[in-house]
Parts: sequence; structure tokens; C-alpha cells
Amino acid sequence: MAEFEVPILAEPESTRTAVESPFSRLKRWQWWLLIGLNTISVLVGQTTGVILSRFYFQKGGNCKWLNTFVASVGFPISLIPLLLLPKHSQQSSLPVNNRKDKAASLFYILTGALIAFDNYMFSIGLFYLPASTYTLICATQIAFNVLFSFFINNQKLTPFILNSVVALTLSTSLLATSPETNGPSGLTKWKYLLGLLCTLGASALYSLLLSLLQLLLRRVLKQHNYRTVLKVQFYTSTMATCMAAVGAFASGEWGIVRGELEVFGKGKIVCVAVVCLVLAWQVCSVGVVGLIFMVSSLFSNVVNTVGSSIIPIVAVIVFHDEVNGVKVIANAYGNLGLYFLYISKLY
Repeated sequence: MAEFEVPILAEPESTRTAVESPFSRLKRWQWWLLIGLNTISVLVGQTTGVILSRFYFQKGGNCKWLNTFVASVGFPISLIPLLLLPKHSQQSSLPVNNRKDKAASLFYILTGALIAFDNYMFSIGLFYLPASTYTLICATQIAFNVLFSFFINNQKLTPFILNSVVALTLSTSLLATSPETNGPSGLTKWKYLLGLLCTLGASALYSLLLSLLQLLLRRVLKQHNYRTVLKVQFYTSTMATCMAAVGAFASGEWGIVRGELEVFGKGKIVCVAVVCLVLAWQVCSVGVVGLIFMVSSLFSNVVNTVGSSIIPIVAVIVFHDEVNGVKVIANAYGNLGLYFLYISKLY
């Protein structure tokens, strides 16, 4: 899945209020066109973000906090649709609930800190692991999402969902026990395992955040419109960016950025890569939110995880990542897990 931006889970259809969707008047082909555009945004943004992050590390970059920072620093872009969207009359007529506002503010602060830490663990994983291996492990986030949804959001576990969890678990286990456990540039086995564990832990934390965000929308905010989703994303990304900036200064990594700029052709390559990274994750984020709003959170997560099958192919072309039998089988198990999830959505 896309590693850094945390999408906001929409409510299950059974719990939504009787508010007319702004897309209900669209023709069927127009609706599918928007679905296609949002899907392309997710896949292109996710693939570009991961490849550029890996390019930065592979060319000698060492600032993990910088990579964490650029993942959420593009949050002001979400202000554009937020300012353009009209306010709902029902929303403006609601009485002020100070208790709810305080609970939501506390949630934004805590969630922003967790997002920053989650992004940092993803950066460590991408620093030590090849892009192809990294994305295969990230596919397990949808299995974690199922488990957290069962305990937090009362998600029913069907045989298809359980089979999906088993298939995705086997995919990660194959990578963890692979005899070729050396990362890029001849990293030791322990550093490879550190990257694997950080990526796996970040995927689990990411899934926990999804369930908690869904709980926020259902129990606290109790509003189901696009403005609410954008506001939650804006506030949490703002806090995540502030936390990442604090981490960069506290760790001293901010001081080595200037030296890296000189290494990368007086900073031209790094500046272009950073700008593209910011835009890529924001494009991915907008597509994720669009799919959640128009279809469902599960469909959005499945599209996100489909990128785990695309990125290894791109990584082989760009970075010449090694393709062995273990990765092929792990990718097959991952696709099988997605198939089981798709069937569970249909039935």
C-alpha cells in the first residue's frame, strides 16, 4: 500500500445517514470515469512515491526523517478542494459541541504523532530493503486491517477474509525466511531483518490507524461528507509534518541535508525528487480519499494494495532488483490474498 499518507476510512453503508450523495446524479459512465481517474491517481502516486524514495536512498541519501517529512508536508494542497467545496446547511446548523471538539483535537494530535512514527518506520524499511521486497511486505497491511476492523469496528470475518489473511501471511513469511536475506549494497542479514520488521510493524500501525479513524468518523464526528474527510486528513497531516520536523532537528539529520545537496549535483536532483515526492504522495492521497468517498474503504484499500504487484515490476526495470523464485511465489500469494478479499466484498 501507499506507505505514508493515511487515508480516512468511510463509514459502512449500513451506518450512513440519509444524505444524498453528490455523485447520485451522475450517469453511469461518468461515475466509472471518476473511479478510473481516482484509481490511476492512487497507483501512479504510490508507484512514483516509492520509486523516488528508493532512488534517493540508493544514490546515497541517508536522511530518513527528511523522507518522512516530505511524505506529509504537501498537506496544504488539500486546502484547495476544502475551500472550494460548499458547506452543508445541516452541518452549519449543528450546535457547537465543545466536548466533541476537544476529543477530536486530542485525536488529531495523537494520530499525527503516530503517523509521523509510522512514516519513519516505512522510511527505515525502504532504506534497507529493495523496492520490490518492500512493497510485497506492505501488502500485509490489508490483512492487519481485517484483524483490527474485527476488534474495533465489528467487522465480520468470513472464510474468504480468513483465507486472505493466511495467504498474505505466507507471502511475508517467505520473504522473511528467504536464504537471500541480504539487502542492497551487501547489507548484513540483521539490517535486512530490521528493515523487514520495521516495514511489517509500520503496516500493522497503519492498519490500526485506519480502524481508529473509522471509529472517529462513526462515534465522534458523525458526519459523512467529503469536507469532513478532507478536514480530518488536513489536521492529522499537519500534526504529522510538525512531528517529522521535530524529529529531523532532534536527530541532527537536518544538518546533513546541505552536504547531500552538494553530492546530488548542487541539490538540483534532490530538489526535483523532493518536489515530485510531495506531489506524488498528495496525488495518491487525493485518489485514496476519492475512492473512499465514492465507493468504500475496502475498495480503496484493495486498489492501494494492487500497487504492491506493480511496484516490483517497475523496481526491476529501474533498479534492476533481483527476481528470484521466492519473490515470485510471495507475489502470487499476495495476489491470491487480494482475490479472496475481492470475493468477500462481492458475497
